[in-house]
Amino acid sequence: MKSTQEITQEVRELGQWIPPLRQQVAHVVVGQKYLVDRLLLGLLANGHILLEGVPGLAKTLTVKTMAACIQDEINRAPAKVQSALLEAMQERQVTIGEQTYPLSDPFLVLATQNPIEQEGTYQLPEAQLDRFMFKLNIGYPQKSEERTILDLMATSAPDLRVDPVIEPQQIIAARDVVNSIYIDDRVKDYIVDVVWATREPAAYNLRLEGLIRYGASPRATIYLALGARAHAFLNGRGYVTPQDVKSIGPDVLRHRIIVSYEAEAEAVTSETIIERIFAGLPVP
Repeated sequence: MKSTQEITQEVRELGQWIPPLRQQVAHVVVGQKYLVDRLLLGLLANGHILLEGVPGLAKTLTVKTMAACIQDEINRAPAKVQSALLEAMQERQVTIGEQTYPLSDPFLVLATQNPIEQEGTYQLPEAQLDRFMFKLNIGYPQKSEERTILDLMATSAPDLRVDPVIEPQQIIAARDVVNSIYIDDRVKDYIVDVVWATREPAAYNLRLEGLIRYGASPRATIYLALGARAHAFLNGRGYVTPQDVKSIGPDVLRHRIIVSYEAEAEAVTSETIIERIFAGLPVP
């Protein structure tokens, strides 16, 4: 078994492509550090990502810059198409007629969703949502960033070219290291407590009575661990800290907690519940 020092060394060696990738993305996309970081986490953890935000926030541009696979505007797809996507996301294969074809690795679904436009869209079912590792809420850029966007993009032909900086084999090798990153038993218990607190908040002395209709599934437990490992990799460490869990927790949980009608009436969102859970649970 490798020591955390050895794993950390591997993390730093196999993560050397990350700064050049950030630089290439920055040539095209201004700001959006949170978005770029989370896309990198999904790439490292082999997890699909749903991006939600109003039009014009560079969601698709960022995805196209970083990834070879994109399922754009997923809630415009009819139910039959969404059902076919389920197989690709979960089984990493597609079936055409009686033939099944495995999808090449790395395979990642990066889907964008518009929260304000309803016409011509289809509501995503919970089963589909649960297969996304992260759901990201993308906000507006800072004022200074928007001024830079004006300088770069206010032309009929903006330069959107980027140079390839990583090969698929490097991603696969990095994922192998991510899977070996150490998680202490106390951190594992913390992850389980976080998920159980979404189902039985009273057991953790959290005042969330009547606000949660459905808590997070065991898939959330798995994704919290995978996401925390990827977050540690991104920060050059061979071990997971509770802060790694807290950093990616909202992105893993926000689409898995179904609030009650009472919560909706009181304007309590899943974000509010997640904040209260992390604030109320003891950190190891």
